[in-house]
Amino acid sequence: MPELIPESSHPKPRVRFAPSPTGFLHVGSARTFIFNWLYARHNHGTMILRLDDTDVERNTDASVNSIFEGLKWLGLGWDEEYKQSERLELHRKVAWSIFEKGLAYRDFTPAHTGDSEKSGAQGTWLFNPGMRELSREESDRRASGGEPFALRFRVPREAGKIVRFTDAVYGEQEKAGADIEDFALLRSDGMPTYHLASCADDADLRISHVIRGQDHLTNTFKHVLIFEAAGSAPPQFAHLPLLVAPDGTKLSKRKHGPVVSVTTYRDAGFLPESFINFLCLLGWSPKNDREQMGLEELKDLFSLEGINRANAVVNFKEPATTPEETFDPKAVWLNAEHIRGLAIEDLSQRLLPIVNESHPNVTAEKMLEITPLIRERIKLLRDVLTAADFFFVDQLPRYDPAELVPQKGDAAMALKVLQKAQTVLANVEFKHDPLDQALRSAAQELGVKAGQMFQPIRVAVCGRKNAPGLFETLEVLGKGVTLKRIEQATQKLG
Repeated sequence: MPELIPESSHPKPRVRFAPSPTGFLHVGSARTFIFNWLYARHNHGTMILRLDDTDVERNTDASVNSIFEGLKWLGLGWDEEYKQSERLELHRKVAWSIFEKGLAYRDFTPAHTGDSEKSGAQGTWLFNPGMRELSREESDRRASGGEPFALRFRVPREAGKIVRFTDAVYGEQEKAGADIEDFALLRSDGMPTYHLASCADDADLRISHVIRGQDHLTNTFKHVLIFEAAGSAPPQFAHLPLLVAPDGTKLSKRKHGPVVSVTTYRDAGFLPESFINFLCLLGWSPKNDREQMGLEELKDLFSLEGINRANAVVNFKEPATTPEETFDPKAVWLNAEHIRGLAIEDLSQRLLPIVNESHPNVTAEKMLEITPLIRERIKLLRDVLTAADFFFVDQLPRYDPAELVPQKGDAAMALKVLQKAQTVLANVEFKHDPLDQALRSAAQELGVKAGQMFQPIRVAVCGRKNAPGLFETLEVLGKGVTLKRIEQATQKLG
């Protein structure tokens, strides 16, 4: 077997992401895609997308759409695209070439005519001696008679036979041939198994590095045998640590719900670039231990040496009491940091479609005015609907009139402040500085503190105390809306 080759000596690596379209795009699969993509781009190589869709009973169009939908949202792209189901002739050709070399045999046993990898993995079955030792002549005769069979790999079982490979993450790996079952290459219906199809395609597509989840580590011994039997040098393997829940169990939709699906993050308002950043930190770290990184930085810093062996924990609360608790706090924090790093114009364009879902009359121009006021106040894009709701509605939701009462004041003070504000604001230019000066002067005239002047106005125009800066808010709302809402507030106090 070849030794682990330094990354720099691979001039142009070819890597692949090979999802099976049997479910949604899992966050672990997304991370595998991202790590492959980063490795390819860092080393000026080729990124291949290959749908491993030979499991016809479980494949669904909905799953294919989910995979492409999730990958499209990530926005990384790929260079070549293939479907395994369109390459069956190649798979069968490789299988029968292995058979002709005497390295595979027909298994006519009814119990094993299908793909019995499950029983082998449980250690209950390694091979059927009667089938393994069947003569070629007898095998050909039974096959010609139409008897169904699976084609199995003849795993070398002589004493001392060890299958070895070097994993770029987990190091030297070895297993005795005697402990590996004679796995199927072709099922009794002639369809290739995952092991055969994957290796045949990897060899044909000249894949130089197979970067995939650690749950495939044990499969790799079988894959090394297939590559060698087919006359191809095995690629460099790099297995990624698993993503696990806080309780240490593997992330699964059945147990952990939609938090394991990429589109859940998209729909909650994560930026694709922050989601990529977050996934990269699950099982990989740069040498400088940085956390917040853009795509270009990730491309520059990524290496297989930075991948950890320990499983990576996705921290979320079970059960979550708020939407935010559905996600890892670091993911939410990173998203907020990436939001703050966006140009106002860029952020505004991303917020507008979310706002228009429920407020179709909000224009791009209006959104551009609102965005600077809330950029520091949102962690997820969808937070715009609660952080800036009062900008989008004609009529504020009902609120407690007691909220209008300023600190160390009473309802009479609140009413006096609002009536004064009506007079002052009717005759002032609705720009930040004139508004600031006019309302501070009004506070002095009334003999109240600036905060006691501002709070009733803020609640009157926003419907709550917690809101963006008052003068910026008034400027965006405009004179007409502001005076109308203050009038409504004085009626609540009256």
